[in-house]
Amino acid sequence: MVVVLHNIRSVHNVASIFRTADGLGVDKIYLCGITPAPIDQLGHYREQFIKVSLGAERNIDYEKNVSTGKTIDELKKEGYLIVAVEQYKDSIEYHKFKTKKRKIALVMGGEVSGIPTNILKKADKVLEIPMGGKKESLNVAIAFGIVGYRVKYR
Repeated sequence: MVVVLHNIRSVHNVASIFRTADGLGVDKIYLCGITPAPIDQLGHYREQFIKVSLGAERNIDYEKNVSTGKTIDELKKEGYLIVAVEQYKDSIEYHKFKTKKRKIALVMGGEVSGIPTNILKKADKVLEIPMGGKKESLNVAIAFGIVGYRVKYR
């Protein structure tokens, strides 16, 4: 499984996703748009990142890309099933997701805007986490943990 992170702003959220991805055995993380990498523009590890990831960034291959759409297009060419996590008109509850396909790219969106429609339209499946309270969504790192483990060990 690979992970595509679209415009996630928080260094802490990205670092937490790295740590969970390491636990999941994720092969690669694609950091798209404004999503921060573990290393800054000067080539230094981000202190806040390391504090949260606890070294997971050294265990997982990652790539910084400008375009989420182009990244998804390339993954599709490589045979990945594109699975986005978002509340969307065509979404299904994450626990109902089933596939025999082994190559899965899990797409997570930014904290405020989520995943835009043009990216959702590229997805083969859109999964959502049912919400029973007054809040409409979970923190992206928490949502990744829930859905990531379900998708990996379905």
